[in-house]
Amino acid sequence: MDPLIPGIVGAAFCILVIGFVMERFRQPSVIGYILAGIVLGPQGLALIQDQAVIARMGEFGVILLLFFVGMEVPLATLLKHWLVSGLGTLLQIVLSLGCTWAIGTFFGWPVARIVLLGFVVSLSSTAVVLKYLELRDQLHTRLGSNLIGILLVQDVAIVFMLIAMQFLRGQTPSAGELVLQGIGCVASLLLIAFLARKKHINLPCYQNFCGKGDKEYEVFMALILCFGLALVSGLLGLSAGLGAFLAGLVVSSAKETQWVHENLNPFRVVFLALFFVSIGTQIDLDFIRLNTMALLMLVLVLFVTNTFINASILHVLRTPWHESLLAGALLSQIGEFSFVLAAVGHEASIISDYAYHMTISTIVFSLILTPAWAMLIERSTAAWRRRSPTS
Repeated sequence: MDPLIPGIVGAAFCILVIGFVMERFRQPSVIGYILAGIVLGPQGLALIQDQAVIARMGEFGVILLLFFVGMEVPLATLLKHWLVSGLGTLLQIVLSLGCTWAIGTFFGWPVARIVLLGFVVSLSSTAVVLKYLELRDQLHTRLGSNLIGILLVQDVAIVFMLIAMQFLRGQTPSAGELVLQGIGCVASLLLIAFLARKKHINLPCYQNFCGKGDKEYEVFMALILCFGLALVSGLLGLSAGLGAFLAGLVVSSAKETQWVHENLNPFRVVFLALFFVSIGTQIDLDFIRLNTMALLMLVLVLFVTNTFINASILHVLRTPWHESLLAGALLSQIGEFSFVLAAVGHEASIISDYAYHMTISTIVFSLILTPAWAMLIERSTAAWRRRSPTS
């Protein structure tokens, strides 16, 4: 018997049991996956030893998630709210940096640490927010469009954040890298403009290879559509997730969403679950036990500050207060790309071992507690609106 089989069976069983418990308590499956990662990780049953492999497989889940979002969200709706996603995200990053700068100046942090932590707290979790919207059938609402636009702009912003980190580490990106990224940005905008003008496009490759409805070929064609543009986007120095989203827009414009959705949805479920399981495996339980109160205080401050920043920006951009507050709450956690930034900062000695573990633990806590925080804000705003019908 292959030695991997017991681990696979144990992992699947653990995920199923914890997922069932979360379902009974009406909690998002995301929390169950993270808890499963803790149980399966080095400090639990130790069924998952190679965390790096699981983490890399989990990244495929985020790529597939953005691909499905591109298929399911109308491009016209996203373009209608471009001001919120573009200007709103820029203001949010600037204000997050400003708050971190004030704290860092008080504690005497170096500039590199201030900028790094400012970037870390400014990014939200694409997977958590989209899963929340999907469960509540809000992807196609104005709230969903605003949040998706902001998350996509954040995915683009991570490229510039990594470039900034190179400068702070004393490294200068080559002219070739900057040119490639510029080409990637222009090409992405041109593709979006083309799809916005063309209401319908044809995919002749599908007709040629899958015209007879061969299910096996359809699976591979769907994978090529998703990961092909993700590969091109990555080669141009942009986020692979952005390329997958653009691929989803292409599929949506070609009206081929049904067979693509049917063939790739099982892959999305498995790999997205692995992404959250990989987060759970990174949790150091001993560190959390020793710093529980500090972590909870950090997460509370993070939630309140980020909710206020995002809600204020969205309200200024003409979004009603109750909707702005819910959007701010959903964006208040720290996202998956912040793991990458924290790792870069730790490797470059910008943050210490203690600060790195504190950052990672705070990210995980924020991901786990986001659904509860969003529901609290949603119920509070609903109660406020009932008391103030004219608000």
